[in-house]
Amino acid sequence: MTLLIRPGGTHEDVAAVAHLHTLSRRDAYRGLLTPAELARITVERQRASWAERWAAESGTHRLHLAERGGAVVGFCYLGPADPAAEQSPPHTGMLNAIHVHPDAVGTGVGLALMRTCLAGFAELGHALALLYVVRGNDRARRFYERGGWAADGVERTTDIGAAAVPVLRYARPIP
Repeated sequence: MTLLIRPGGTHEDVAAVAHLHTLSRRDAYRGLLTPAELARITVERQRASWAERWAAESGTHRLHLAERGGAVVGFCYLGPADPAAEQSPPHTGMLNAIHVHPDAVGTGVGLALMRTCLAGFAELGHALALLYVVRGNDRARRFYERGGWAADGVERTTDIGAAAVPVLRYARPIP
């Protein structure tokens, strides 16, 4: 089946993203979070979070969905980086998310979404892009490194549900 990448933003799109984000996080963070912490990642919480986030950021961010046979199998979310928070130069973008349905990992969906994000950064005039990845998520780290991203030495913690987890920042120039 053909993979379609399309812009998102409808209520239905945000609901589909929330569902997929729940599945993807539970799969990606198995072994990194406790079963109790994973159980707190629910579709309902993700739906509320994504609805609030999209309402606040839809003017400055881009959401794209990957579909196969009419089913959402992945999404990506990008926007501007906060220069003060990131101590980054102007014209820096932030890749906030690439998530792929667990059954579609390794099928090229993630790569297609990454290409979409890189093109989006270029269209928005960003010369540099940043992202954060959970330190222990080796699969994601390998994925980004194969895509030209490199850890830049910045580390912090972020909340995933009720868990505070260490994340590493990656950077990539935008051609």
